Amino acid sequence: MERLVLISDTAGDFAAAFPGAVAAEIKKFPDGEFYARIPTDCKGKEVLLLHRCYPEQNENLMKLFILLDAIKSQSPSSLRCFIPYLPYARMDKAVKQGEAISADTVCKTLKSLGCNELITVDCHFIKQGAGIFERAGLKIRNLTASGALLAHIRKSSPNALAISPDQGAAYMAKGGESIKKVRGEYGEMGGATYRKVAEMKVDFEAKGKDLVIIDDMVSTGSTMIKAVNVLKVAGAKKISCATTHGLFLSGALEKLREAGAGEIVATDSIHSPVSKVHVADLLKAKAV
Repeated sequence: MERLVLISDTAGDFAAAFPGAVAAEIKKFPDGEFYARIPTDCKGKEVLLLHRCYPEQNENLMKLFILLDAIKSQSPSSLRCFIPYLPYARMDKAVKQGEAISADTVCKTLKSLGCNELITVDCHFIKQGAGIFERAGLKIRNLTASGALLAHIRKSSPNALAISPDQGAAYMAKGGESIKKVRGEYGEMGGATYRKVAEMKVDFEAKGKDLVIIDDMVSTGSTMIKAVNVLKVAGAKKISCATTHGLFLSGALEKLREAGAGEIVATDSIHSPVSKVHVADLLKAKAV
């Protein structure tokens, strides 16, 4: 079966890792709406679409939807899409009555548009690590960057003990330790909604050790910053930070450094000054 790799305008940097990939045509109308065209025949082919949804995730999700629909209309034998950072994955359950579970909304929409498999990296609602999962009827292949991130940190800190800032990201620490985190109520910061971290506890020996805190994402950095602080109090010798998805909102990168973090590393699922691990390499190694 012939395979075809398509690259959207948000994932142009993946082209070097996938020679022969075809660029999808995306334009913007004067009113802000998008035009999309697949400039090659997809009929009967195994199609893989590479697309970034962040930043500007609302616009880029719309691009993704119309691209998938255009591919589906050509009757490929299969249609997979690689979205390294999946938007809306954090809203994966209702806390209050009537709340939308937008993780399900995105997954249902992708499936309805012909996506046979979503490939993503350290998806926030998947707590078991790498593997094949299903959500809202959509098959999801979850890759993990934990090994590559830890390997990068251990070039300069070979004996660093991996620490996850909560049980939800424990798989990323690969047999290391976890900080016990207690979540508080939702709050507001700069007009945005976030959930406060009420308390963190360290119940392992950290004194005199090199540590690397690893998590699936750093958004405003509040969790990671608190983890750095409690580990400093616990006597850690050196603290590095690693994350798959570095959003680094509200000056989080600088705040982490001010808190005492040494080396900080992220993947390029979202481009940042500390993006050192390439998600295209993870995709080539595990999924294609």
